Formats: sequence, C-alpha cells, structure tokens
Amino acid sequence: MKYLHAMIRVHDLDATSKFFTDGLGLKQTRRMDNAAGKFTLVYFAAPENPEAEVELTHNWGSDEDYGNARNFGHLAFEVDDIYALCEHLQSQGVIINRPPRDGRMAFVRTPDDISIELLQKGEALPPREPWASMANTGSW
Repeated sequence: MKYLHAMIRVHDLDATSKFFTDGLGLKQTRRMDNAAGKFTLVYFAAPENPEAEVELTHNWGSDEDYGNARNFGHLAFEVDDIYALCEHLQSQGVIINRPPRDGRMAFVRTPDDISIELLQKGEALPPREPWASMANTGSW
C-alpha cells in the first residue's frame, strides 16, 4: 500500500493555491480541469516529499458550506525554520493562530479555513520574541 494524497474542498482555488505555493513553498505537481464534471483538481507537494500530495478540489459554482467538521483535524508540514516561515506567512497577511512560542509548533489556516500545523525540523529552536509572548488568535 502507498499513501497518495489528502483532499480538501475549496471555494477560492486561486487564494488557496497561492497559500500553498507562495506561503508554504509547495510545488504544484499537476492540475485537471473537468468541464463535463464542472470541477478542478490541483495537486501540491513539498519538494522534499513529492510523492505525498495535497489535492485541492474546486467544484465550479458551488456555494456549499464545507464547514469545520471535527472528523478532519489538520494537515502537518515539517519546516526548516519555523520562525522564518511564520514571519513570511505574516507578511502575506496570514494570521498565526497558534504562534511558535516553544520554537517547535505553530498553526495557521488556509484562505478556506483549513488548519495547517507547522513543525520545526529536528530540535525545537530557542524561544524568541515576538513569538514567545504572542497569544493564540482564533481557533486552530
């Protein structure tokens, strides 16, 4: 058996694609626009792990409320420098819902409200400001 991908439904395909590429640094691996089925599938992967993908599914014209189901928690990514990535995401207007106070873990949300866990590669970085004293914002 081989793990292939996790799928999330999105309303704003462009904004969420930009979050994954410009924000997290993932690469788009493939895209399929299906006019007959009125949907688009776009796949992304981390350069270090191209075989494990995230699939964004955009159903054209759908205003269905995808909600915040409790049966799905979050996607997790290992990062080289959690502080640098959180600073980068903030510069793009992303709210750091759970700051990396411990130098190890942070949570953010995609434009479609999917929770993303960021985990520092290797050992935790030494705590530093502004992260060490930053409060949680919203839910994660």
